[in-house]
Amino acid sequence: MTTNGGLKPVFCTIVPPHILDRLAQHEDQALSDSALRTLQHDSSLRTRRRVTAVRTQAAVAAPAPATSQPKRTIYDAQHGSDLPGTEVRAEGHDPVQDASVNRAYAGLGATFELYLKAYERNSIDGNGLPLNASVHYETDYDNAFWNGEQMVFGDGDGQIFTDFTSSVDVIGHELTHGVTQYTANLEYYGQSGALNESVSDVFGSLIKQYSLGQTADQADWLIGQGLLAPGVHGTALRSMKAPGTAYDDPRLGKDPQPATMAHYVHTNRDNGGVHTNSGIPNHAFYLVASAIGGHAWEKAGQIWYDVLTGGELPSDADFAAFGTLTLKAAQQRYGAGAEVDAVQKAWAQVGVRTS
Repeated sequence: MTTNGGLKPVFCTIVPPHILDRLAQHEDQALSDSALRTLQHDSSLRTRRRVTAVRTQAAVAAPAPATSQPKRTIYDAQHGSDLPGTEVRAEGHDPVQDASVNRAYAGLGATFELYLKAYERNSIDGNGLPLNASVHYETDYDNAFWNGEQMVFGDGDGQIFTDFTSSVDVIGHELTHGVTQYTANLEYYGQSGALNESVSDVFGSLIKQYSLGQTADQADWLIGQGLLAPGVHGTALRSMKAPGTAYDDPRLGKDPQPATMAHYVHTNRDNGGVHTNSGIPNHAFYLVASAIGGHAWEKAGQIWYDVLTGGELPSDADFAAFGTLTLKAAQQRYGAGAEVDAVQKAWAQVGVRTS
């Protein structure tokens, strides 16, 4: 097993680099300039950003008391890059006139609630970590990210992307990178990196489903629904139900995510295709949740959470290792039955061999 000691780079954005690469080459100067600025900015932060790995903290975190409350603070970056910016709303304060501030506050709360109520986890680190977020970051910034310490939201360029606080699953996705940071700390490259992205998609979707009270068959299983501006041919950034169908737009190109290992994308870009190949474990989770039925966070989500936090997942895990641990987790929690059968069939359907 690869240990998680030492320092390692953590900088995770919701919009994949391949989308921004394509937009940066567009003939519309304003559109290409926004994408290029975003790419250059993200590359700079990705190079500089380092955080301490903290697997041991998760191992000693006690179940959260039912009375645990979030500690949220929202800041306004005022279209600059100095973080966190000016404080504009603190925990327990009334809504303000800025809708981005209120959406960020609500999204942090929805994420905290899912982890607390479903998994007895007290915030991102399991020990009540304050949740901070900055809105109105940079100008026409086409992304949102977790930087290892806080959430950051751009306003979008208005042509392709809208305000990045508009999708609660995006907020949940990015904050879940923090949960992964404090638990398995999956290496952000290749299959372990795709698992890192997939885990964030899984729990981002579950946070949305929990906040809406949806069952697996009622959920849209989309990541970033509402982020694409009017006129863009697409519904979201990714689809867990049908990877590869989220968008097909002359400016964005076609969604490249595979649903099975038969179409696994081998590339050196985007840390070995972490945003692309995450479609395979994403689809496996969708299949498990759909087969089990009911609220996806209750059983399917619990299995995935057990693997993420159980201490057995190597930081360099591949899909097969992760799938095998989900089988073990299902067996340990639910015994032989429908849950184990659903997990086994799902990984087989996406072409991942488990043992």
